[in-house]
Amino acid sequence: MRVNYQANVTPRLRMLSNDQIEQIVYAAMDVLQRIGTRVQEANALKLLRDAGCVIKDGNLVHIPAWLVETSLQSAPSRIVLAGRDREKRIALEKDQIYFGTGSDCPFILDPYNGERRRCTYEDVYRAAKISDALPHIEFHMSVGLTSDVPIGTYDRHQLLAMVRGTTKPLVITAVDRGGLADQLEMACAALGGVDEWRKAPLFAVYIEPNSPLENSGLAVEKLLYAAENDIPAIYTPCPMCGATAPATMAGTLVQGLAECLTGVVISQLKRKGAAVIIGGVMSVMDMSTTICSYGAPELTLLSAAMTNIAQYLHLPMFSTAGCSDAKIVDQQAAIEGALSIAFAALSGANLIHDVGYLESGLSGSYDMLVMSNEVIGMAKRTLRGVVVDAEHLALDVTERVGPGGHYLMDDHTMKHFRTEFWFPELLDRSNWPTWQANGAKSLGVRVHEKVLDLIEHYEPAPTSAEIDQELVRIVARADETHRSEEKVKLV
Repeated sequence: MRVNYQANVTPRLRMLSNDQIEQIVYAAMDVLQRIGTRVQEANALKLLRDAGCVIKDGNLVHIPAWLVETSLQSAPSRIVLAGRDREKRIALEKDQIYFGTGSDCPFILDPYNGERRRCTYEDVYRAAKISDALPHIEFHMSVGLTSDVPIGTYDRHQLLAMVRGTTKPLVITAVDRGGLADQLEMACAALGGVDEWRKAPLFAVYIEPNSPLENSGLAVEKLLYAAENDIPAIYTPCPMCGATAPATMAGTLVQGLAECLTGVVISQLKRKGAAVIIGGVMSVMDMSTTICSYGAPELTLLSAAMTNIAQYLHLPMFSTAGCSDAKIVDQQAAIEGALSIAFAALSGANLIHDVGYLESGLSGSYDMLVMSNEVIGMAKRTLRGVVVDAEHLALDVTERVGPGGHYLMDDHTMKHFRTEFWFPELLDRSNWPTWQANGAKSLGVRVHEKVLDLIEHYEPAPTSAEIDQELVRIVARADETHRSEEKVKLV
């Protein structure tokens, strides 16, 4: 028998060794203990002070390393989300990858005329429908930021559109604590009650601290509410190397991790076992344009490195891929999107978001989303690796066919080709005459035809009339409250 045999079931990507990770983790703890972080929320400050933190200048919090380590011990390493269809579940645990869209782009590329315009409620609903139809998009964020609803309640309208449009798990944003509370009420209504929510939440909430080392009152209020109410919280910064973070990759990882760990500590002080997810969008500020680049190789590098760190700390990871700095779905978008998808998949990050982003996160594109779904399928096939056993080594088959033969009609081929081979939907493998006979369509044309077909013909599983009525009621109540508050301000 063979001994000391090692099998790589899947390929893997590792940016940092454990020794390097430890250096970064200890450096982040040093930042929190020695330099500190600002927390602009009174309840959190009291929790931190009572736990043994030193607070100077009113809100500059120095968090001791032991408190960080204690908090990491109580934060769960596994979080499960489930969609309106309870069978559509994602388990955020080590090396389980899931791809999804991003949220809150102010602009959308109109699917009918290509115009870059402000997003509407209908655009958010369309995005949810498309995500629902795509097999490799496993969770959904709004893509667009609604411009045709009251600004103070946009988040409730976006959740309404998402719940109507998809049965998959969601990641949401919230205007404030009240917006998060309303969306929790909506989710419980959609699922049939708070007990169903507690079995598996419908959504996680994205909360962003400000780099460098600032935690706004709004962000911390949402974090505390999430911890108190069993809402998984994604507490992740968006530091830009050379602008809001050091210009070095290691320096940005240290600062970004310190910002994430602040959220871990606050959430665990509020309620031990509160679900929290770390990570973020870490990239460079392009020094020639001053944008935060979504297509930079440094974003891919930092995301993969941060995934190594999150896995070392036994925390779920929020990563980034399928996005580009291109303005339209062109060769640049394809290159940047495909490379980021491949590396994010190999890294083993859990929630891989922003699929479908263009223009550095300012514009959403249905075409980019549909094209990226195809790329994700390719990446997943690569990740399945090479099975090495007697059946797959196929020595008996090679002997049976022999030199000069062919395998096309062999039973072994019939048995395995459907599982061994990946079959594209949109990429074209036909010969030139066939391609010409089918209209000589570019990939861009085929992708766009798919987008229009989904918009016009795909129908997601509907919510019941009773549930939909309750969701509309909650949104209308929020709108009315917002209007009343605005009138008071004007008096």
